[in-house]
Amino acid sequence: MENRPTSAMVFFMSSTPQLLNQLNALLRLTQTEVMIAETRRAQATTEAIERELAANADKCRERSRLLTESIRRHGGVPDVAGMAVGRLAANAKAAAEQGQDLPDALLGDLALEHELLDRARFAKMLAEQLDEPATRRVLERLEIAHEATVQWLMTRMAEIAVGGPLALRPSPTQVIAGIGRRMSTLPARQTADVVNRSVERLGQMRDRAADVVSTNVERTRQLAEAAGSIWTAGRDASLKRSEEIAGRRGNRATAQRVHQAREDLGAVAAEELPVRQYDSLSAGTAVARIRRLDDIDDVRTILAYETANKQRKSVLTATRNRIEDLAGQLATAS
Repeated sequence: MENRPTSAMVFFMSSTPQLLNQLNALLRLTQTEVMIAETRRAQATTEAIERELAANADKCRERSRLLTESIRRHGGVPDVAGMAVGRLAANAKAAAEQGQDLPDALLGDLALEHELLDRARFAKMLAEQLDEPATRRVLERLEIAHEATVQWLMTRMAEIAVGGPLALRPSPTQVIAGIGRRMSTLPARQTADVVNRSVERLGQMRDRAADVVSTNVERTRQLAEAAGSIWTAGRDASLKRSEEIAGRRGNRATAQRVHQAREDLGAVAAEELPVRQYDSLSAGTAVARIRRLDDIDDVRTILAYETANKQRKSVLTATRNRIEDLAGQLATAS
């Protein structure tokens, strides 16, 4: 009697290669993920974020090891050539995104993480059907890790959406790309005005630099600080005056925009802050009040004011942490 494969045998033979394909695809993409995490480390704005990214890169390497072991356990061969391609893909992404602004670069990171997450979920289904608990546990670990990374990236996007402060700084070329994109949306005459003013300012800066070359270094520093203080005071007074004039004329939209600019610069008076009697509060009390704020714009106003005036390290840290918490809540809600 002819031996024919049962339906269970047919399923096993067809699903095992499928699982191996997905495991190798995850391995290749994880190599890309390692390289991107290392690239982002150079863009971290704080030591804490840099440590998070370094830890993520190490965890990616650990996931690569687990995937390699799973592939061998199923009789497969890790795709070494594909892993090299994954690393090359990360390098190509890093080079290509220099023509993008930071949000587009992070959206590319999100696309990679979503693919890793979806593949891990599909591979877990295959492992469950093949009754492979060890491989399923590895894939569950990957699923949890990629869900967390997606949330981390969404928090970074939320920080950009609410106007910062940012955990990641754009590279110089990404800054230029962002400026170029904004410039391309301006009317031609406005663009020309911006360029002309920029060139004029550069010329003025060059002339001023030539004038002070032969002066005493300490004297130059003192003059620069004095000039900066005078300029800042004049700027703040001018902005306040502009807001008052716009308000008296009934131009509420203009007054609101100027007021927003003053808040962003920390150029508001203490009585305009969302925390009452802020200037009289100790650092500890200020931190406690800031942690109770639920409006991210209010926290940003406090951060700008503290940066421009008091510069208390504990308050600045608490304010940045509160902004990150609120940004994280926004990302979760979306």
